[in-house]
Amino acid sequence: MIDKVTLKLMNDSFKKGVRLDGRKLDEFRDITVETGVISKAEGSAMVSLGNSKVLVGVKVNAGEPYSDSPDSGVLMTGAELTAYSHDSFETGPPSPAAIEIARVVDRAIREAKIIDVSKLVIKSGEKVWLVFVDIYTINADGNIFDAATLGAMAALATAKLPIFKDGEIIRENLKDSLPVDGKVVSSTFVKVGESVLVDPTMQEESALDARLTIGIKDGNIVSLQKGGNHGFNDQEVEDMIDRSIVHSKKLLKALK
Repeated sequence: MIDKVTLKLMNDSFKKGVRLDGRKLDEFRDITVETGVISKAEGSAMVSLGNSKVLVGVKVNAGEPYSDSPDSGVLMTGAELTAYSHDSFETGPPSPAAIEIARVVDRAIREAKIIDVSKLVIKSGEKVWLVFVDIYTINADGNIFDAATLGAMAALATAKLPIFKDGEIIRENLKDSLPVDGKVVSSTFVKVGESVLVDPTMQEESALDARLTIGIKDGNIVSLQKGGNHGFNDQEVEDMIDRSIVHSKKLLKALK
């Protein structure tokens, strides 16, 4: 929780259109994306969003398809808020916050149809590729949602598909990419008092009344996730949608 003095300083600053870190209310922090950072993964990426840093690895294994989708591969997303990345995170089973991050990233990828799971079939009804997207916080200073989505997208876009031959998985000298179609990014907004901010820091998140993460592909909304105990009015939602489309252009540039 944030103390009353800091909260008043924040709100006074927001009314002037400036945040405590010097940014405008509708300004993202600096973004860097580095791929190929894990040699044993099929795909990987490290994303820095201001002081937040997230590592994403993609691992591909062979397994059985789900009974209701015998001609589709499987995508699974998990997240771990590591204890060393912030004092408030603890070791143990995934926390509700980690589960939410994984679901938000997973939903954006699925709803944007980034992975063509029909092309992950090895043998119909018997063997398919299982794609695991694993998210780890290295340093947490807010807005893990957008950093994780960027990392997942970068890792998937650069991942290589193993070869399945004679019951064995071959992972050396791979050339074929995963069946990735397009790119999805997200913009997360929080409401603190009467102000709506994009790309919140951990301090700003601790004071939020409401949160909205908007997934965008090709200028269109593909996913929404609401958080916080309060809500946004209709005009605020319309403004956030418009702003998220504009922000998506900068986020996409970071993936190139």
